[in-house]
Amino acid sequence: MSDTLLLIEDEALLSTELTRHFRREGFEVVTARTLAEARRLLVQDAVQPLVVVSDMSLPDGNALDLLEATRSEANSGEWLFLTGYGGVADSVRALRLGAYDFLEKPCALDRLDLVVAGAVRSARAQRQLRERADAENRRYTPAAFVGRSPPAQSVRDLLGKLSRVPLSTLLLTGETGTGKGLAARILHYSGTRREGPLVEVNCAALPHDLLESELFGHEPGAFTGAKARRRGLMEQAHGGTIFLDEIGELSLDLQAKLLTVIEDRRLRRIGGSSQVEIDVQVIVASNRNLAERADSGAFRSDLYHRITVFTLELPTLRARKEDLDDLVPLFIAEFNTKAGKSVRVVPELVWSALRSHAWPGNVRELRNVIERCVLLSDTNTLAAQWLQLQPGRTGTHEGAPSIENNGALHLPLDGSVTLDDMEKTIVAEALARTGHNVTAAARLLGTSRETLRYRVNKYGLKSED
Repeated sequence: MSDTLLLIEDEALLSTELTRHFRREGFEVVTARTLAEARRLLVQDAVQPLVVVSDMSLPDGNALDLLEATRSEANSGEWLFLTGYGGVADSVRALRLGAYDFLEKPCALDRLDLVVAGAVRSARAQRQLRERADAENRRYTPAAFVGRSPPAQSVRDLLGKLSRVPLSTLLLTGETGTGKGLAARILHYSGTRREGPLVEVNCAALPHDLLESELFGHEPGAFTGAKARRRGLMEQAHGGTIFLDEIGELSLDLQAKLLTVIEDRRLRRIGGSSQVEIDVQVIVASNRNLAERADSGAFRSDLYHRITVFTLELPTLRARKEDLDDLVPLFIAEFNTKAGKSVRVVPELVWSALRSHAWPGNVRELRNVIERCVLLSDTNTLAAQWLQLQPGRTGTHEGAPSIENNGALHLPLDGSVTLDDMEKTIVAEALARTGHNVTAAARLLGTSRETLRYRVNKYGLKSED
């Protein structure tokens, strides 16, 4: 399919020459001789040209007025202006309105082709970004939180209401695997900031020493290895949303700086002397009880009260097991597509096992189980042998990692165990084997004493001595 080029030119001979030339270059050329005709093509006829090549002065006005009027109404691609007597004011206004370039007549065809080729590349890139954003907007609506149970319906209703109001901060709570990341994406792509970026940060996955630089950025020379300026993730989310998952893992000093940024809407990069203004919606999540941590001093109470403008708690899967009827077919269809399978039948034995399981890992665990079953199925039936569900698990302690008698670490890989659970178990075992000698335990784990001491304090593993 040919790319469309809209040519707005009132000189008949030049219009004919350029039309013939651009058609030889492979464009589908649409022409207009007045602003009114061009406006009708762009707005009423919904023509979506990849590039607009326009004379500046037309019989019924200035083409810059048309650009300004149609920028928000139509997907009109990149604009390139040609003029025989344009001034500095017109060229400045053209670039301010987002025009790709501004050329004076007469313009050699090879020069014009070079500029048009650049405009085509830019327009294609912008169109791909818009299409991707539109796909995300369609995918992440409140309906993406699947389920017919009252808890699921309540969450959908709240997500719909929250996405229509400009919240500055919001806290998502709930056990691991309940869909806090999904809720954050729904709030962004269905909300008032959908046109802006969504930046997702897992605070537990980033090294403590790098978190400040990652969040707030740094200037050249701020520390060893900082050779260039880096915009932090908070700054990259300007105009959109930043999602801080596992916010309870932030140290108290970073919590204080985050509070200042949220309150003042300004940040200072590490090593910087000036402040950068940001406009960002902050969504945070935690599977810990931040209210209790705030009471104990492990989390700043002022930050806690600031991020809880609204709190949305996501229900566990065991509290809405009737939603299995919707979730299981959804995940089967997803992995059928990904793996080229054709699983369609779910035996009653499998349904019984799914409904009797406690689902400590919630929807994430269910998704992992269905993925395994679909990938390993040789027929169109979901085989019960690949469920591998452990009966009687409650979802809090029985699914935790453990050290076997032979020294092996047992890790359930069903979505019920977090990275913190694994790390805490390993550190606790190392301390037990060394009689709570931090230096010896650090040597055993191949890490530094300071790093291990940070984790000892983080998980409250100090010996009773």
